[in-house]
Amino acid sequence: MSVLRWGCGAGGLGRVLRSCGRRGLPAEEGTLGVGLGPRRSSSASPREQDLRKDWGHAELLEVLEARVRQLQAESVSEVTVNKVDVARLPESGGGGGSFQPPRKAQVGAKGAAPQPSGRWAEKLDKEKQTLQKRKQQLEMKLQVQAQRLSQKLKPKPLKMEPQLVRRQLADSLQCWAQGTPESPSEEQLAQALQKVPQKLSPKEEQALADREVEAQLTGQQQKLLAFFECCLLTDNLRLAHHVLVAHHGNPHKQQLLTLAMYNTIMLGWARQGSFKELVYVFIMVKDAGFSPDLLSYAAALQCMGRLDQHARTIQRCLEQMAQDGLQLQDLFTAVPLSEEERAALLRAIVKVQPTFSPPPRSPPQVNTSVLLREIYAKDGPVSYPKLHLPLKTLQGLFQQQLHMELTTSVYVESVEKAAVLTKEVMHARKTLKNLRVQWEAALHRALQETKASLARQAHKGRPTLYPFMCLLSEREFVQLLMQTLQALPAQGESLVCVAQELGRRAFSRHMVQKQQLNNQVQALEQRYTQYLHLLASDTQIGILKPHPAYMQLLATAAEPTLTFETVDVPMLCPPLPWTSPHSGAFLLSPTKLMRSVEGTTQHQQLLECCPPAELHGALDTLTQLGNCAWRVNGHVLDLVLELFRDKGCSRLGVPPPPSEAPRPPEGRLPRDTPPAQKAELRRELARCLKVAREMHSLRTDALYRLSLAQHLRHRIFWLPHNMDFRGRTYPCPPHFNHLGSDLARALLEFAEGRPLGPHGLDWLKIHLVNLTGLKKRESLRARLAFANEVMEDILDSADQPLAGRKWWMEADEPWQALACCMEIARAVRTPDPATYISHLPVHQDGSCNGLQHYAALGRDSVGAASVNLMPLDLPQDVYSGVAAQVEVFRRQDADQGLQVAQVLEGFINRKVVKQTVMTVVYGVTRYGGRLQIEKRLREFSDFPQDLLWEASNYLVRQVFNSLQEMFSSTRAIQHWLTESARLISQAGSAVEWVTPLGIPVIQPYHQEAKFMVKGGIQSITCSKAWDSSQKPNTQKQKNGFPPNFIHSLDSSHMMLTALHCYRKGLTFVSVHDCFWTHAADIAIMNQVCREQFVRLHSQPILQDLSAFLVKRFCSSPR
Repeated sequence: MSVLRWGCGAGGLGRVLRSCGRRGLPAEEGTLGVGLGPRRSSSASPREQDLRKDWGHAELLEVLEARVRQLQAESVSEVTVNKVDVARLPESGGGGGSFQPPRKAQVGAKGAAPQPSGRWAEKLDKEKQTLQKRKQQLEMKLQVQAQRLSQKLKPKPLKMEPQLVRRQLADSLQCWAQGTPESPSEEQLAQALQKVPQKLSPKEEQALADREVEAQLTGQQQKLLAFFECCLLTDNLRLAHHVLVAHHGNPHKQQLLTLAMYNTIMLGWARQGSFKELVYVFIMVKDAGFSPDLLSYAAALQCMGRLDQHARTIQRCLEQMAQDGLQLQDLFTAVPLSEEERAALLRAIVKVQPTFSPPPRSPPQVNTSVLLREIYAKDGPVSYPKLHLPLKTLQGLFQQQLHMELTTSVYVESVEKAAVLTKEVMHARKTLKNLRVQWEAALHRALQETKASLARQAHKGRPTLYPFMCLLSEREFVQLLMQTLQALPAQGESLVCVAQELGRRAFSRHMVQKQQLNNQVQALEQRYTQYLHLLASDTQIGILKPHPAYMQLLATAAEPTLTFETVDVPMLCPPLPWTSPHSGAFLLSPTKLMRSVEGTTQHQQLLECCPPAELHGALDTLTQLGNCAWRVNGHVLDLVLELFRDKGCSRLGVPPPPSEAPRPPEGRLPRDTPPAQKAELRRELARCLKVAREMHSLRTDALYRLSLAQHLRHRIFWLPHNMDFRGRTYPCPPHFNHLGSDLARALLEFAEGRPLGPHGLDWLKIHLVNLTGLKKRESLRARLAFANEVMEDILDSADQPLAGRKWWMEADEPWQALACCMEIARAVRTPDPATYISHLPVHQDGSCNGLQHYAALGRDSVGAASVNLMPLDLPQDVYSGVAAQVEVFRRQDADQGLQVAQVLEGFINRKVVKQTVMTVVYGVTRYGGRLQIEKRLREFSDFPQDLLWEASNYLVRQVFNSLQEMFSSTRAIQHWLTESARLISQAGSAVEWVTPLGIPVIQPYHQEAKFMVKGGIQSITCSKAWDSSQKPNTQKQKNGFPPNFIHSLDSSHMMLTALHCYRKGLTFVSVHDCFWTHAADIAIMNQVCREQFVRLHSQPILQDLSAFLVKRFCSSPR
């Protein structure tokens, strides 16, 4: 760093020197004119003028010296010429003359060195002497300035000794700093423990209480704590201590410090065995008015255990700890320490109390929820499923996944149509390669300069990004930046999003490297091998936008590979089981248990405070969902790639290439073009650009998905899961999973197959009819009969998907329907269909799941019947029911002469109202519902476009009125939830609750806080709405509570179903309220699903919620 720092300083000095003007030097009287410019006036300061004058004199001196040498040479030439002329005169003139050559010619004739003579020469010598003196003075002045500048740029030594506020502590510190024999360092901590700070004023006590009680840190405090923690991770502990001392010595900045920050630095010194520095921090804790907590004493005792300190000092520490009301046993139960730290702590304690032994580790807690009692009961038969792979194979897959995560990147061959290697393509690739080399070198230099600058600022006591930039080497940061550039879309991306993604990737890579250095990989191998024995089949246990020229170069080069981060790709072995909020999913790469907006901390804090046993249900569900093994449906993939590499097919969800995007009008408009026509042209241009951007986004998404599918085509893989703040589960790999579109789901099938059995083929047929959307209000028997009627179309679709009658293309979910057609064709052509091994997932979807939960909560029998919660001969379709009710209202209004009702005749159907009905239970407003209905009405070519707003506004009112009649209790419950959230948020709190399975939930909606990020090119103003130090956003809190609460119930039902299905040996995955399993196991899953819904809603859910809200947010329960 010193080299970089000095290089930067020298460069700055050079720029200062080079900036001094060299034009307009004064022409001294009597000097020769040698092309120097005329004298110019200047507005520079006197100091700058003096400096320029000195420079002018120096340059003039150089010029004059050159002129002297020139005159000397001319003098020699002149003498020689005169000598020749003198010799020739008699011959040419024919007679003697009295001509005498000049003296200098005579001198020159003797061969002596010629010297300038005359008045001008004397003045030149005098001027030369004067300028030489000035040159010497200038050199001395510049040397002094350079020394001062170097002293200024030279970093000051990091300050270890704090500046204290309390006089008593300051005097003791001064005594200790002298290092007298009477005050050895091992006695310092004991004396510090006995020093009681002066009594605080009431104002100071209140301020300290506010700092201790405040659960959430402010943005500045979060940054400061993160700075200290990162310094520890990157071996910059002395720098962290220096910044802590600087803040502690500043009364204003000291208000930002918390006990956790002091403890962080103390723990770092304890790990290094640096006792003196630890004492400094301990004294600062006392000086700030804090009382040391368990972690403070654990750090001090751990340090003394490493250094084998005197028992007397340890004894005093333990006595003071007891006086503070802290229990010795809690050091081993309440403080998170590594095994090495526990051993050092124990060595210190045993030295004073030889008979002491740490408390035994508490046995694993068991979840006591009524809903999960059967899951964790040890009595009764259990048939947990095992993977279909043997132990040796799973161990090999583990090694492959481990290698992939250690390399942090995965290179996948693109499925884009390969470019012909023309001369132009080869030149473009060569140009890209050369440009990347130049860019990498430039980025490397910029990173070094930035780190040097940030280091200098940190040495001044300011927390900067310097330790964060030390997490990885410059080379690794450059690789990350180049990968980001490669993935940027042509239309650009938010600079904030890019920065967050870079930060996430850098942290992930650092954690992988940290685990390698700490030998945690070997420990992971041992634990994971034990876990595999449970699973194996053979065991019984701002916008950043790339330049268009760069995008054109990329398109021309058509590079054949794509680069993915390891966490963006499915795993090659079963994920790590979730055992805590910090451990699960990928082997080495860190994964959040609860995904949230980048920067939020309140969710993680709730999880940390939650008793571990309360999370068992959620953790085990995520583990079970991740243990489902998948494979790629190769038959469907081949067909999709054929369309993708041609021109795509928007109707089937295969995005076309950019070449198919609409072209904006070309050419210039005449000057006399009417304004209306110009406006229309601008709208058309905007539409073309919007469509082109959407097509590019969809095409890129499909390219990633299909390339990963091709990459994993002949492999088995797994999808690790986590959840959002409401408890809804999601697969971690974003590009290729079963939560995507119809096309994405059709590409996946279970890696482990199951025989169809006696009823599996019937469920495959029913599943196919469900995918077509043709018989939604028919019974299961009628759907099965319909499938048998169209069996020829099913077989034709399977045999000739792109050349036959293409029956499958008319389905609501065409690609999944095609995959099902192929599965049915293979099954019916098997001699015994019951023995056919099926890999196709079969779905069971909820009937407007949100309304089902509302109906159950409100015990609404009428509403329950319309969403299939009551036993009926035919399944009910709530969307068709709402459409029918809206049609009744429309007829009544049309009969009364309402024009919009008359125009809507024949246009009201299930599709028009479905989205609004589906989302009204999730908080959609009338405004949002109107937009949804308007979009559906636009799809009718014969509907009058000038009536779109009026018609959609009319229909959204009728949809809400219909739901009010059909679900009487739903609106009442929604109103109660909304009003409760309004009162809570207006009181200054974010809405919280606990799901029936024990997951703590908090809504992350707060007022926007704006902050500025200063950059070298531009400064960007960003806004964040997740800062918990800001006031809650009342509007979002009350609008979000009803849908989020229903989502939490939805996830609870799914988790209960997943755990019970796993207990019965079923393969189970879900897409929220859509449950998947093998065709042979549908009947069992249906039974479990219904039983767990009844069990869930047999609990007093609303009463429990009310009691929780009153206890949490009301000062005095009424």
